[in-house]
Amino acid sequence: MKVVPAILAEKFDDFVKRLRQAESFTDYVQVDLMDGVFVETRSFPPERINSVEMQLFFEVHLMAEDPLGFMNGMEHPGLKKVIFHCETGVNHLDLVSTIRGRGLSPGVAIKPETGLAQCRGIAEHVDTLLFLTVDPCCYGSPFKPEVLHKIVEARRLFPAKLISVDGGVSLDNLKDFFDAGVDYACVGSRIFLQKDPGESYRLFAHKMKELERR
Repeated sequence: MKVVPAILAEKFDDFVKRLRQAESFTDYVQVDLMDGVFVETRSFPPERINSVEMQLFFEVHLMAEDPLGFMNGMEHPGLKKVIFHCETGVNHLDLVSTIRGRGLSPGVAIKPETGLAQCRGIAEHVDTLLFLTVDPCCYGSPFKPEVLHKIVEARRLFPAKLISVDGGVSLDNLKDFFDAGVDYACVGSRIFLQKDPGESYRLFAHKMKELERR
């Protein structure tokens, strides 16, 4: 299991600040982007990322009612994966086809209250399943342990898929995700809102290595 720093920022300057911090300790991050419709919070326009030179690769987690329209202007060479929500009303298969057509990897995100059966159809067609373990859009929301049961079931149903989690990940519950079969855990506030983000990241990485050595 790996740790992926998750950058959530409403303001572009805050995004760039956290990105520069991340470049000092990782080569891959998740960028959370919000449209102010699917969730109440709105981030900066996604296409602004195009102007940023960076030394790492990234995936985007689109908390957007119209994922394709929201990210349509984003064409950064560092972008590798696009994750959209299964709760949106768009044609998910068309969206997956468009994402793959751009040479990107598709993933689907699942809110805590959404049943796995609701997303099983589209899950067959994506590379990654992202389980939110908090209510989306805000750093520091409380962890919802009931999502662990969905993760275990998803690992049984989709043994070849990448499974990730986002929200509420801490050093204390890292073992629960590891035991459930998670491939990577996205960590936001417990890295970027700490005094030393790099040291916080290293603590997570060290904990994961300990779990793998058991």
